[in-house]
Amino acid sequence: MSLDTGDALTTHNFGLQIDGVMVETLQEISGLSMEQDVIEFQQVSADGKPIIKKLPGVKKAGECTVTRGATQSAAFTEWIASSIAGDMGSARKDASIIFLDYQLTEVKRYNLRNAWCTKVELSATKAGDAAALTEQVTITFEELTLG
Repeated sequence: MSLDTGDALTTHNFGLQIDGVMVETLQEISGLSMEQDVIEFQQVSADGKPIIKKLPGVKKAGECTVTRGATQSAAFTEWIASSIAGDMGSARKDASIIFLDYQLTEVKRYNLRNAWCTKVELSATKAGDAAALTEQVTITFEELTLG
């Protein structure tokens, strides 16, 4: 069976796994980014012509933001609490952002090593408003790899 590589992945089939546990009630994952310094190396060739080379430099830590429905999920809440308390021994966890195809088969995975929560923001609350409570969590990580 040949793999059809013509279709792009969709943005609505995704998941977040933290320490092997899938996070429920996700709305959005945004701002996944990581960068690496670029070293510009200049030298002169044997015949005196300038040569410019670009080399990979130091990788920087990355981050992303997850928006989810606020629930009573014990695992996610404990992870956030460990991060806020500065208990980095339990807060640093490996996480993965997973993208699925139309048959909900995993097709792409971004692995976040030593991920932890750096910010939590709740949606606005208002008497008489009929809206779901959401929490927006900023996650920082030390290394990004494709799985």
